[in-house]
Amino acid sequence: MADLDNTDRTLLRMLQRDGTLALAELAEAVNLTTTPCWKRLKRLEESGILRQRVALLDPVKLGLSFTAFVQIKTSNHSKEWYHCFVATVSDFPEVMEFYRMAGEYDYMMKVQVADMAAFDKFYKKLVNSIEGLTNVTSTFAMEPLKYTTALPV
Repeated sequence: MADLDNTDRTLLRMLQRDGTLALAELAEAVNLTTTPCWKRLKRLEESGILRQRVALLDPVKLGLSFTAFVQIKTSNHSKEWYHCFVATVSDFPEVMEFYRMAGEYDYMMKVQVADMAAFDKFYKKLVNSIEGLTNVTSTFAMEPLKYTTALPV
């Protein structure tokens, strides 16, 4: 793990819970004045540890409550195919997460859509956009039991 002290870790935990916290509030929580606190945050950003600050949206309230996990096998493992595949899948807004895997499947993605009909549309778009997919298997989440974006720092 990066060379972080307790103050850095506290700042990161606080920002993971609420990225809108004011600099003064962060500084007070770690017993610093605002200037040294700002310098720490700047260092964490410049090092890439603090990548970005975002808003987390509620998929159910936005009508996107259908979560699918798609596992893919391919017969093509060339560098060119890989780059094309990654670029194509990365452009699909429904794909929330996308991984190259070890094990039985080569790739896995998390897909967030409105319902089964929307997933079927996504599925057809996926399989018709990429040559060389030999097996596309999907499973569907019935209930989210834990979701977090907070890393254990």
